[in-house]
Amino acid sequence: MTTSTTSTPTPLSPVRLGSLSLRNRLAVAPMTRVSASTDGTPTSEMASYYADFARGGFGLVITEGVHPDLAESHGYENQPGLAGDSHVRGWSTVTAAVHDEGAHIVAQLMQSGALSQGNPHSTRTVGPSAVAPLGQMMPEYGGHGPWPTPDELGSDEIAAIVRGFAAAARRAAAAGFDGVEVHGANGYLLDQFLTTYTNHRRDAYGGSVANRVRLTAEVVAAVRDAVPGLVVGVRLSQTKVNDFHYRWPGGVDEARTIFTAVADAGATYIHVASEGRSWLSTARLEGGDTITRIARHVTGLPVIANGGMHDIDQTREVLADEHADLVSIGHGALANPDLPQRIAAGRPLELFDRSMLTPDVTLSNARRWREDRAR
Repeated sequence: MTTSTTSTPTPLSPVRLGSLSLRNRLAVAPMTRVSASTDGTPTSEMASYYADFARGGFGLVITEGVHPDLAESHGYENQPGLAGDSHVRGWSTVTAAVHDEGAHIVAQLMQSGALSQGNPHSTRTVGPSAVAPLGQMMPEYGGHGPWPTPDELGSDEIAAIVRGFAAAARRAAAAGFDGVEVHGANGYLLDQFLTTYTNHRRDAYGGSVANRVRLTAEVVAAVRDAVPGLVVGVRLSQTKVNDFHYRWPGGVDEARTIFTAVADAGATYIHVASEGRSWLSTARLEGGDTITRIARHVTGLPVIANGGMHDIDQTREVLADEHADLVSIGHGALANPDLPQRIAAGRPLELFDRSMLTPDVTLSNARRWREDRAR
């Protein structure tokens, strides 16, 4: 579990995440930046971008989703990868820059499945079943029109996906990452297996929630075996990039089954995302408990809560009332890469502007912030 130097944890109190000693409980949430080179190699600008968060005081930085192979896992154009030697070399520059500023960094491994657009390696999309995703492709990442219907994955293909995650985890270790986060959230492939309306399978990966979470657990176990010295997290969510309304239909019982499965598979921590909504609206269940607190109680693992955590009063409540051990911050971190330092000094936060979601604008803002700090 986690430890703190104070009886009531605060955003700035230190915490342990497995083998990692973090200087505070504030993490940078994974945010799609699509700023890598065309072959997926991280750039020097990405190293500066990630190092800015570490320089600003964050204890943990979680990368954007990284594709683990060169088949169907790729989600967007200019998405970074961990699928080859050039990717390892590029990420080595990023991890060194973050470490030099005193923070730890975790690589999020993401298999897009049916939510793949702009994949330079394949025109095919895959999923648990041949069911088209809800909604439209995301224009901010180069997509347009309805999602295509994916091909249903066969058992051999599923096994290859598990091996691909493990191989990418080994490359993450070689690149100097402190840990790996398995992306099982937000509507991407592992979450497609977990979701009732996209998984119509009748084999061991479909039907009951225990079967639907099986692939996520197998990936976590394979990654754990591949990198025994690294922290291994898993990100889960009810909502999705293409469906803000979905909730686990089994409620508390389903949550317990899901969390127990990933903990038994060897996860070091659980990261609960709130795609498109605040933590208050996505985490709270009937009766007043939250899925984040259930995850803590059921597994005994550290839990990261996400969703509007730049609201520091909410963050304090989440930590003090034991809903989670850490929080991850997305938009608030883009607007305030020095957010922990602002909290410590009692300075107000800058407001988020949606133009910051444009990768080039974000990287430019980071450079300006760094230059201002040097004056």
